[in-house]
Amino acid sequence: MNRLFLIILTFSLFAINCNGQKATNPKIEKVFLEKADTTKNYYTIIYPSKLPWTGYIFLIPGFGETAENVLQQTDLPNKLALNGILTIIPTFQDGVLSFGVDSLSQQSFDRILKDVTSKHKLIDQKFYVGGFSIGGSCAIKYAENSAIKPTAVFAIDPPLDFERFYNSAKRDIRLSKENEANEENVYMVDRLEKETGGSPKTNLTGYYAISPYSFSDTTQTAIKKLTKMPLRIYTEPDINWWLKERGSDFTSMNATECSAMINELNRLGNQNAELITTQYKGYRQPENRRHPHSWSIVDNDELIKWLLK
Repeated sequence: MNRLFLIILTFSLFAINCNGQKATNPKIEKVFLEKADTTKNYYTIIYPSKLPWTGYIFLIPGFGETAENVLQQTDLPNKLALNGILTIIPTFQDGVLSFGVDSLSQQSFDRILKDVTSKHKLIDQKFYVGGFSIGGSCAIKYAENSAIKPTAVFAIDPPLDFERFYNSAKRDIRLSKENEANEENVYMVDRLEKETGGSPKTNLTGYYAISPYSFSDTTQTAIKKLTKMPLRIYTEPDINWWLKERGSDFTSMNATECSAMINELNRLGNQNAELITTQYKGYRQPENRRHPHSWSIVDNDELIKWLLK
């Protein structure tokens, strides 16, 4: 439990009080699919102030994040609503510890999507999906396999290749001094072994199954489903920050597989797949603390123009 608590503290960002927002901000509502359990299978919905709506979007938090965390870290949900886009921030089957790319999370995604579209009669509306970190992984995974294909997808610095992720975490643990291994990496190794049924050496197909992109999968099975999908991936590859602050290098950064996936999609003919790199835009609130793996690397106004285009 102590380890889990540390992980939640690491991944979660301080919450805000939605009720304390300015009156000019869009209406926010929380909807629970299971009234008896308010820890999972629910969503926060941010309503545009005027009709007609121009579409709806599922905005998926990072690992450990609540909707309140998202609203503190970025004004993207409010700006989406101001541009007429109904915004849904989901919490899946395992609550804030949902892994996003696993089958239970994807099924929970479907369940929430059906609830939203049924209640608000969104059949003919444009449908967008995006997310931060593992929420971005979830968004791309959903776009690959969903029956209802999104109009466009974006992801903010997502881990995409979980074979690489596992091996990078194991390497970091090996290189660490005794009893000083990063708790995030220890947890993620255990979690990946649980989700896939082993390590990449013992069950590589399990890693291919959950990864939105796999560098070593020469069949390109997952990404071939995205050859016609407008897709953006944002990343801020500040290698000097990672070396100094985390003792990490390029082999541990999500930017490696983000660039590899976009490159392969371009070569497969998808010229609407693009990588957007930034510099010195990553900061976390409320302290305005420097961190390149942050919601803030996105130019929200420009992203919304791209979505509406």
